[in-house]
Amino acid sequence: MMKTTVIAIDANLIKDWPTFHSVFQSALGFPGFYGRNMDAWVDCMDYIDQPESRMTSIVIGEGDLLALRIDKCEEFKRRCPEQFSALIECTAFVNFRRTSQGRRSMIALLLSGDL
Repeated sequence: MMKTTVIAIDANLIKDWPTFHSVFQSALGFPGFYGRNMDAWVDCMDYIDQPESRMTSIVIGEGDLLALRIDKCEEFKRRCPEQFSALIECTAFVNFRRTSQGRRSMIALLLSGDL
């Protein structure tokens, strides 16, 4: 049976690119050498089911699901449209890359609030 781990992302703290990366680095435990760009974000997220990589402090089992709960997403989208779009696109890319390699999708976005 698939297990789902839900991580709340406080989008109220995101005001720009530096705060976007700080919020995700803190919430998911990205390493100190995290590159603080979306390529690095994708790379860290791709290792979320591989604890030996030490790319995140959050680890899920193979075949399990990580759900990122973005509260008040309508405010986040209005305030930071570029970061909001990048989050959606890069989450989709992580899942696409994994499925194109014969692995399972593993990240879901739970967007609360009106869009």
